[in-house]
Amino acid sequence: MMDWQKLISNKRLGQEYRHTERHDDRTEFKRDYDRLIFSAPFRRLQNKTQVFPLPGSIFVHNRLTHSLEVASVGMSLGNDIAQHIIKKRPELKDTMFEQIGQIVSTACLAHDLGNPPFGHSGEKAIQTFFTEGSGLSLKQQVSSAFWDDITHFEGNANAFRLLTHQFKGRRPGGFVMTYSTLASIVKYPYASSAAGTKGKFGFFQSEQPYFQRIADEMGLLRRSNEGEPLQYARHPLVYLVEAADDICYEIMDIEDAHKLKILSYPETEELFLGFFDKETQQKLLQRISDENLQDPNEKVVYLRACVIGKLENECVNTFLNNEEKILAGTFEGSLIKHINQQQRDAYKRCSQLSVERIYRSRPVLDVELSGYKIMATLMEQMTEAVMHPDRFYSKQLIDRVSTQYDINAQELETRLMAVIDYIAGMTDVYALDVYQKINGISLPIV
Repeated sequence: MMDWQKLISNKRLGQEYRHTERHDDRTEFKRDYDRLIFSAPFRRLQNKTQVFPLPGSIFVHNRLTHSLEVASVGMSLGNDIAQHIIKKRPELKDTMFEQIGQIVSTACLAHDLGNPPFGHSGEKAIQTFFTEGSGLSLKQQVSSAFWDDITHFEGNANAFRLLTHQFKGRRPGGFVMTYSTLASIVKYPYASSAAGTKGKFGFFQSEQPYFQRIADEMGLLRRSNEGEPLQYARHPLVYLVEAADDICYEIMDIEDAHKLKILSYPETEELFLGFFDKETQQKLLQRISDENLQDPNEKVVYLRACVIGKLENECVNTFLNNEEKILAGTFEGSLIKHINQQQRDAYKRCSQLSVERIYRSRPVLDVELSGYKIMATLMEQMTEAVMHPDRFYSKQLIDRVSTQYDINAQELETRLMAVIDYIAGMTDVYALDVYQKINGISLPIV
């Protein structure tokens, strides 16, 4: 069994043996939160697509607004669970365990930091460049572990890298975050060679020692034997970060689809009311009438808030009912998959409709197609440049890259990872701008 007292650690990666004098009363976990809020990678999320194309006249969610909403729900989940568990285990009162709401909220802010431009389409472009494109020729020139990393490139693993890797000019330990915050973002706590058919993993081989240090310090249960690909049980707070994300992306995508008139108000109302029993449905409709809400968007906002509250409560109950399994590392699946049948069915209906009407809608598909082409082209041209750095055009491309990326390293794997770091860190608009410029489609306006 994992131990809550060990699982909540404010030790900082890169400052384990260094005492730092503090001049305010913020907790270490609040410092993590503040570091993320004021960081450049977090700001860049405002220009990364969530699902729909970045807004014109109608504002829909981007990665930044999504992350802020997930952090809000994550704070509620963590605070509610802390209160309930402390009632059962009074020895946890007045310990760092009381701060799990802050830890979960901070991890929620970070959960999408590693996503490349154009979301899953961008991920796929990086992967398939090496499995289907010209990058396939590099397979014999790199280690098998590195090949597993790049052919399974994953936003989750890239977020852990972004927070922990010592890029050029940065201090050891990356953002120097606390162990608990870092562990709480690793949704898939195993190496890429253990990713299997789903292709999900939690850390690149270059950051594996960091994760292993954190996991062993906090007593995460190791599932792999010596000599096998590294694999651990999840940190329990990962389930709360995942639940907050599951709640927000599914329910907020429905709201956005209504704003964009992909879904009608009656369709949206039916979906949201499906989370409640008949009696509660009548009360909600009566409340809408009593508040004299006439605008359909305002009605959707009210119902959406009620649904999020309901799902948050269901996930809290599910976590509490399965706490022992979670601490034993035997709990399978997400919290959402174990909530009450009615809410689970309603969530499933939202998911199915999202696939049929939202994720396959023409605006979304157009962004995915364009994004894939942009990312594939950038990967091809930048990789060609680092493979042949003495060529004139290669030098021009390499000179565009920020000095924080070790793109001139002697080792091929380091150069290739620098290309991935550079491209994955772009915003959608910047990726498009670079694509147009290096292909002669547009010129800078002086």
